[in-house]
Amino acid sequence: MKKYARPKLKVMNDPVHGFINIPNQLIYEIIQHRYFQRLRRISQTGLTELVYPGAKHSRFHHALGCMYLMQKALNVLKRKGIEITPEEENGALVAILLHDLGHGPYSHSLENTIIEGAHHEEISLRLMEKLNEEFEGELTLAISIFKGEYPKAFLTQLVSSQLDVDRLDYLKRDSFYTGVVEGNINPDRIISMMNVAENQLVIEAKGIHSVEKFLMARLFMYSQVYFHKKSFAAETYLIQTLKRAKELASVGETLFASPALHYFLYKPDQEQGLSEEGLEIFSRLDDSDVLSAIKEWQYHADTILRKLACSIVERKLPKTTITEKPISLNQLEAEKEKIMKKWGVSNADYFVQQEKVTFFAYDAQHYPITILYKNGRVKEISTSEKSLLTQYLQQPYIKWHIHTLT
Repeated sequence: MKKYARPKLKVMNDPVHGFINIPNQLIYEIIQHRYFQRLRRISQTGLTELVYPGAKHSRFHHALGCMYLMQKALNVLKRKGIEITPEEENGALVAILLHDLGHGPYSHSLENTIIEGAHHEEISLRLMEKLNEEFEGELTLAISIFKGEYPKAFLTQLVSSQLDVDRLDYLKRDSFYTGVVEGNINPDRIISMMNVAENQLVIEAKGIHSVEKFLMARLFMYSQVYFHKKSFAAETYLIQTLKRAKELASVGETLFASPALHYFLYKPDQEQGLSEEGLEIFSRLDDSDVLSAIKEWQYHADTILRKLACSIVERKLPKTTITEKPISLNQLEAEKEKIMKKWGVSNADYFVQQEKVTFFAYDAQHYPITILYKNGRVKEISTSEKSLLTQYLQQPYIKWHIHTLT
């Protein structure tokens, strides 16, 4: 067991939750680690700030907020007689603190482009395992909870489920920073209604409408913020910019890039995911690497890369049409022909994109939210006679976004 000096009592002032106490020296040391400090330089909401200028908060903010809500949730459960040992409490706090450790710059953009075969959940786990080596095994229980292998399933559900503290924080936080009041929720009320039945996380019956308000807020945030046509178009064009850069790099074209970004542009990683070398270099990569490169790519000789980069830096985003059904391939090809003639490019695939957007506010098949009644019965929320909205919220939100550079 690693020995620590006298614990430092640290308090952070969070604009969303207020004062957040760091509970012990282990967590303090984890927060101070360079892996975690990198999250200060990773935007929580990608390019959403191009639509909502206040949305400049980081994943560092979010991770601390999640830890704060986890503390509250565990205290509520302990007061209700649920046995949670100090080791389990610490494991759950560390698991939620590090759940986003593997996110790359600008949210999921790199997963779809220059880093293939490695999703942020997998990278988070690998970085946690490396931290566990540095901290001499003190993260073992946290990793077990994170992976869903620990016997007390409700601890994993607090980290990752349809009513986890991750969602409780990011809805409250993203609503606060974007100013979209429809997404505002009351995490305290929901947490106060949490309980455990048959080793599963449940909500007491009198909290059912607070949960439905949470699900409705989530629907609003996805439709108005995360899938807003302009911020979604910006992320789409960011992905296309990185794809074009990777394509040019593959044929030996010289591109400005920081050493970390250069690695992923010019050195294809292992097909099955990140190598050990790639993982280490990934831990140095943040939003500033991508933004600095895109700023320079505005002046590159390649017309496609130049126009894509300019569209992001100067916020000259494509025209976006949202439809209930996809347009035909002939219509798409006609749009591409217009672009090729207008901009003198031989390939308009980068500039004309049609994407299907699908979202479920609530999916009863995946970690269903269950309601605990006073008589001890447990029912899935959409089958409850007290449910007002849940049946509607199970309907998929499906739209088609057609992006065209004008």
